[in-house]
Amino acid sequence: MKYILIILTSLACTITAAWAGTDEAPTALSNAEAIKLVQTHADYVWTLVAACLVFFMQAGFAMVEAGFTRAKNAVNIMMKNLMDFSMGSLFYWAIGFGLMFGASKTGFFGTTGFFLSDFDVDGDPWVLAFWMFQVVFAATAATIVSGAMAERTKFTGYLMYSAVLSALIYPIFGSWAWGSLFNGSGWLEGLGFIDFAGSTVVHSVGGWAALAGAIVIGPRLGKFTKDGGIKPILGHNIPLAGLGVFILWIGWFGFNPGSTTVADKSIAMIFVNTNLAAATGAVLAMVVSWVKFGKPEVGMSLNGALAGLVGITAGCANVTPGSAVIIGAVAGILVFFSVLFFDRIRVDDPVGAISVHGVCGAWGTLAAGIFNIGGTSVKILSVQCIGIVACFAWTFCTAFILFKVIDLTMGLRVSPEEELEGLDSTEHGGNAYPDFLPSSH
Repeated sequence: MKYILIILTSLACTITAAWAGTDEAPTALSNAEAIKLVQTHADYVWTLVAACLVFFMQAGFAMVEAGFTRAKNAVNIMMKNLMDFSMGSLFYWAIGFGLMFGASKTGFFGTTGFFLSDFDVDGDPWVLAFWMFQVVFAATAATIVSGAMAERTKFTGYLMYSAVLSALIYPIFGSWAWGSLFNGSGWLEGLGFIDFAGSTVVHSVGGWAALAGAIVIGPRLGKFTKDGGIKPILGHNIPLAGLGVFILWIGWFGFNPGSTTVADKSIAMIFVNTNLAAATGAVLAMVVSWVKFGKPEVGMSLNGALAGLVGITAGCANVTPGSAVIIGAVAGILVFFSVLFFDRIRVDDPVGAISVHGVCGAWGTLAAGIFNIGGTSVKILSVQCIGIVACFAWTFCTAFILFKVIDLTMGLRVSPEEELEGLDSTEHGGNAYPDFLPSSH
């Protein structure tokens, strides 16, 4: 008690001395300005902390992709994820951010803000914090494509499409849905499109680009037999993939709540919705795989968690926790059957990226309208469907053309000999596990 009194006395003396040193006593106006300044600083800190969490998702994606594929390609996968963010940062800084958030007269793309020209040394630095949060989203869209095209893509071709996706394909659709978050205005958001954190803007863009890439590049050698059979190509490190999913799960607590860019009470419900959808997605994917295969399959269960996270991303701020459970449940079931469907039509996606991000991103965007807290209507659902279709049409078509051009010019796929040997050796002159011998199944 004695020490508490000493501390309180010291604090009182400090406050008195501070007031005595000023010319004017605090007023309601000065207090309001001080509170506003504290809130502004909190907004900056929360937005940048959330950006760090989303950046950490790059590690999660790298681990999931490496774990679900073969050991002979692990170095290549790490290099691709490193370059996703590095190349993406530069191209988004130079071109992408201006196209996505620059001033727009048409509602189709921005025309200002290239090379972060909106930043003024003597002005408000919010553009820097906002850019940092947005660039990690752009990198997420790019790295989704990496997983679907793993184990057979030329590194030079990969660098090219990663740059174009970050500079052009992702930002232009992003401007349609999110442009007004800074200086722009998008035609889609003008209709009332709901996609709070990017089920469509980020995940479906990545998923549909991945679909285009997987079609153009073709399946891995030995994936499909001549008689129409499907041969599983087992991942080399499922514990690594599992750890990657946990990292992605925690990163999503920056992805969804961080999209408020405001440190206030609204993030509580977004946190809860995000977690519930992920948990339900994992459980339902496990149950369905258990019924189908007779065992609770780990790969499907991990992708079920990711499916739930993608599904809730659009509506995380405008649905109730009960609705989040339903959204996650549908996503967990949907991803299971979607993975089987793409295998059946001979689209080889080693990590299930098309199903997790493209298909479940579309579901999450529709669900944001169906379960809207304020009520739903034919108009709301129509706008959501317009956004989903517009995303597919823009992303798939532009990405397909991009991959075709790369394939016809610099080449998109490695040779059969290089693919059999592994991209670590042929593309990078490395070996992820030099002390271990390869194994075959």
